[in-house]
Amino acid sequence: MVYPSTLLANKDASRPTTPSTTAGYANNMELNHETHKFGQEDVIGNMPDNVITNILDRLPLRDAVRTDILSKNWRFKWTMLSQPIFDERFFAHLSQTEDKNNHVRVISRLLLHLRGTITKFVLSIDKHGYTVLNDEDISHWILFLSRKGIKDLTIQKSDRPLLNLPIHLFSCLELKHLKLFNCYFNPPPTFHGFPNLLSLELCLVKFESGKFGKFFTRSPVLEILDMSFPNSKSFVKMAEIANLASLKILSLLLRNFDYTLSSSTIFELLGFLPKIQQLHLDFLWFELTEDAAKKRFPTNFPSLKTLKLTRIDLSDEIMLSFAFELIGSFQNLEILEITARDLVDSPTPEICSLEVDYNTMGLLKLRSVVFTYYKGSENELCLVKYLLACSPFLKKIVIRPCSFLESDEKFMFARKLLKLHRASSAVDIDLY
Repeated sequence: MVYPSTLLANKDASRPTTPSTTAGYANNMELNHETHKFGQEDVIGNMPDNVITNILDRLPLRDAVRTDILSKNWRFKWTMLSQPIFDERFFAHLSQTEDKNNHVRVISRLLLHLRGTITKFVLSIDKHGYTVLNDEDISHWILFLSRKGIKDLTIQKSDRPLLNLPIHLFSCLELKHLKLFNCYFNPPPTFHGFPNLLSLELCLVKFESGKFGKFFTRSPVLEILDMSFPNSKSFVKMAEIANLASLKILSLLLRNFDYTLSSSTIFELLGFLPKIQQLHLDFLWFELTEDAAKKRFPTNFPSLKTLKLTRIDLSDEIMLSFAFELIGSFQNLEILEITARDLVDSPTPEICSLEVDYNTMGLLKLRSVVFTYYKGSENELCLVKYLLACSPFLKKIVIRPCSFLESDEKFMFARKLLKLHRASSAVDIDLY
């Protein structure tokens, strides 16, 4: 490890004072005495270890190591780091030094110097980084972390090929948070799950068929599942997610499932998740099928407060109907975010009419609505009318038109918007 070789210079250390009166001189003497006393106590150097670790963990890695210039007592304080982060910023700095091709040596030496528990570790590998790193290097680091009480682990690879997750990862039984990007997930037969895992985020992760379902069932306290990114030729089953009864936050890219879905299938899944508080559904490259027979579900999902619908096609009758059905089913919903499909479509067919009296429908508890990529279609206006008419507690609705919408089209929509009934007299409408 390379340490700074010089200390910071104090430019004002030798500047004399010239008091003009006896009183002024006495005051300066008193001030100098207090300053000298403060310096003797060395407040910075005598901080408690837990405070020092807290400070170090909030600094970029390079700056944390440089704290050894603060005082003699701080000479090796950086070795108390508990959350080393090797991200793009770290590798960018390393590429400008003489160690630009010595990633393994630098990271290995730094980890070996850390003397306490390592609770968090982030490894974000860019294309250049992977040319000087290999799976074996990462395997050694994960083995080291498995013995240091790791609780929060992120392994992110920016490009192919997929990183083979080392077998030592599956012995990190104290893990509470796990993020994997561009990895191959293949737990050994002896793996019995992460009993303490609270959050799991997966992006471009490949796993063997059937193994992921077993992994879910062995994560009994999982509260956050984020699969809002495409996974690499791997699919998950609704029944596997339905086993996660402790889930509070669920983010899904619907095309990650191995079969087509209907609205009833999604509602049926939610019925197995009684604690769900936030739901994010991404409709990218996905077609919702029509129910052969409309099913009704008795629960109104009392815990769900936030709903995000991303890249939904509101020109599609099934999806538009599903959006109305979802919003109306969550009686305690407070935050709603809708992002329409970001394609320049042919004229949207009018599926619903502004003549419908939405005041006859159930009231909502919405507080905030954000509608992004609005194209000005009649279907979208119907949805906005419904939200305004049935939300007496609504405080703000933000509408962001798509970039290709002309100024006169925005003006026409604004005029229509002003005519719509609002259940909330305090609602603030932002259109931009």
